[in-house]
Amino acid sequence: MVLKLAEVLDVPLRERNTLLLSAGFSPEYTESALDAPSLAAVREALETILVQQEPYPALVMDRSWDIRHVNAAARRFFAFIQGEQPEQPPGPPNVLRRLFHPDGVRQHVTNWLEVTEALVRRARREAIGGVLDERAQGILDEVLDYPGVPSHLRVMDATAPILPIVPIRYERDGRRFDYFSTVTTLGTPQDVTLQELRIECFFPMNDETRERARGLAEAAGTDRAAVL
Repeated sequence: MVLKLAEVLDVPLRERNTLLLSAGFSPEYTESALDAPSLAAVREALETILVQQEPYPALVMDRSWDIRHVNAAARRFFAFIQGEQPEQPPGPPNVLRRLFHPDGVRQHVTNWLEVTEALVRRARREAIGGVLDERAQGILDEVLDYPGVPSHLRVMDATAPILPIVPIRYERDGRRFDYFSTVTTLGTPQDVTLQELRIECFFPMNDETRERARGLAEAAGTDRAAVL
């Protein structure tokens, strides 16, 4: 009965396990480490997606917005955008920290406020849906307190409409890259870890960005996707 109700309500697998434990039952869904032998086929699939996205950036993140894998294009691109940084955001590589931290990519995103407003709404909506965990909530609270972050981001309405596509516009040394991104998940996962993975792929919005991405790839030579 618990599982049937959870399925009807589309409750995430992690929370289904919590409901089962509260009802006196054993958890139904495994939570495997991403490097577990049982997930070898999934890792291969993720690698394929990341490599196929070349020469444009792509990354895999978990429910805490920690970056688990990136492709070579993402490494090249963000190395170019950030250059020599005196200080990196604290903790493991994290999308929220890298975008909000004063020493992250923030200073090179020309429409930073537009992007962060959409990102905060997305994070808040995930929290409402039970996807955002306590650690991610803590990171969100942390980045909203970074210097220079507008106070209105802390009280944004998560139910407000979001534009279908929010571009992210990077610029460094007079070179501009305009991207939009898609976020996908694995279909019908029966493992908590897999359900919480998200794959974000960036696509060029114009020929200028397309050519510059190819230029970065040609300058770097051949590479493969890698774990951060």
